[in-house]
Amino acid sequence: MKTYYNLIATLEYDLKALETNTNNLHTLSEQSIIKCKIALQQLRAYREKHPFKDKQSEIEFYKHIKPRVLSYLIFYIKRLYIESKRPKEGTKEEVRHLKKYIAEFQNYFYNNLEFYHYYKSGSTNLDEQYFLNINKTIRLNLEAFHFFTDEQFSSSHDTSVATIMAFTRLIEYLKNEIHQFENPHQQMSSINPFQNEPQLNWTGSYREFVELTYALYTTGRINNGNIDIRELALSMQNLFNIKNNDFYHAFGEIKGRKINRTKFLDTLKESLNKYMDNQDDVLKN
Repeated sequence: MKTYYNLIATLEYDLKALETNTNNLHTLSEQSIIKCKIALQQLRAYREKHPFKDKQSEIEFYKHIKPRVLSYLIFYIKRLYIESKRPKEGTKEEVRHLKKYIAEFQNYFYNNLEFYHYYKSGSTNLDEQYFLNINKTIRLNLEAFHFFTDEQFSSSHDTSVATIMAFTRLIEYLKNEIHQFENPHQQMSSINPFQNEPQLNWTGSYREFVELTYALYTTGRINNGNIDIRELALSMQNLFNIKNNDFYHAFGEIKGRKINRTKFLDTLKESLNKYMDNQDDVLKN
């Protein structure tokens, strides 16, 4: 599965670069859509050459991997359509237009409430029904993006997962646009499809960041270990808004330390123990 996640990491890195460096929305959307389509083609080509080893690997592919790529394609296609239809009459008309689509996306969740709750709750008991290719005909694919369905490259609900992910991002995007209309004098950073949470900034040293990232990687606690260090590093740098690209060189310097190579991890342990001790003292008093 590492190859699949490497492909996703590369796609998300490229899409974020486009979001950052492309000012024209139409150009941004066209280039992003092309990259998403290429990524889907690469997913399919690799899967055809490397059959699934077992049911669990197939479920992971159709529940987590393919929908993640497909969701970006849906996001950019739908956002481009919404923006192309955006009225120019004035603020009230534009807000009404954007709210109409928020209602449309929320209505999709309501109309697919049973599966929406299943997916969002992290349930797994029906995964074999929803995410195996052999069961792809268990449910007619009625969602708005059924035209992405390929019978040899689909389960019954992988497109549903992708649509939920895309519509969630679109709702955040539209809410942000409305907020800027209704609060023109309040500065607010734009929502992008990669981060819907408040901006987090790493304020420690870059070597500390690298030490923490490699520690998480070596424990196998992320994606059950099915993640490449490059993908994890990119995701962590995106999360903490880090621009430094000297990741491997920094790790080499950490390895080269003659004393205490896990300096930052030791600091974390000491800091957490101190925090818990202080909490115990507060409770005693």
